[in-house]
Formats: sequence, structure tokens, C-alpha cells
Amino acid sequence: MITYIGLGTNLENRAHNLARAMALLAAQVTLINVSGIYETEPWGVTDQPKFLNQVVQGKTQLSALDLLYFLKSIERVMGRRETFRYGPRLIDLDILLFGELILNAPNLVIPHPRMVERAFVLVPLAEIAPSLYIPGTGLTVAQALASLDTSGIRKLEKSE
Repeated sequence: MITYIGLGTNLENRAHNLARAMALLAAQVTLINVSGIYETEPWGVTDQPKFLNQVVQGKTQLSALDLLYFLKSIERVMGRRETFRYGPRLIDLDILLFGELILNAPNLVIPHPRMVERAFVLVPLAEIAPSLYIPGTGLTVAQALASLDTSGIRKLEKSE
């Protein structure tokens, strides 16, 4: 199944955290496309360091639920500790899309329930899949992004 996964980090060596998460993802997800890295303002709780965000497109044999458990295991291996909602984090891995699946389970909602509100998700997703339809919305990624403020988002250069 083709899946899109959002990666975010705002603690310690942020670029290293993203690279390590992608290396760990490779155990169950074949990477097809990877966005650039974007520095973004915190969302929800704003009194914390800026985030680095990235989106990957991959292919997996896992079910959506098994992919969720796999992503949570990567977060634990990398040392993520639960804090408060929208708080700082060493790594955050979210299933954004999973094929054309629409799922509303107690511990997993696909498409990600707040992705169309978050420029920090849609900007990197639009870089690799602007014409991708977001199931259940009637919108492409580019159309969803067009209504959001992207002023706090900066693409990092390769050397940063």
C-alpha cells in the first residue's frame, strides 16, 4: 500500500532525528519520495522550539494499524517521551494517508484528522504530491494548502 507519513521534531539534533527516523522506517517502508526539510513554527502550543518537518511517500506491506504500531515503536526506540498534547517532541511520526483508505478507529484516523488545517504538513506533502486527492475532502493537497497561511514555514537548504 502507498502511504504518506509526516515526520516532525523540535528537540536535540533535529536534522539527525529526521534522518534516523527515515533509516528506521526502511525496515517496513520502502521510500519512494521524500520532501525537503522545512523549519516551522510550533502549532498548538507556541512556547517551544521551532520544528523541522518532512513528509515521505512509501510503500508498505503492513496494514494501517500495524503501520501505526511500527511508527510508535520507532518513536520509542528513538527516545520519545510522552509529554502534553502539541508539546515538544524528539520525533513524531504520523500516518497522513494510506492509499485511499478512510478510517475512523479509536486509535487511528485516516486521513490524518487535522492535516488539512496544518500548513507544516501540507507544504512538504505538496512538494512531492500536489495533485494527490485527500480522501473524503474532495480536495487535492494543493487545493487544501491554498487556503492556509504558509508565512511561518521555511525550506532549509541542503547545507543547513
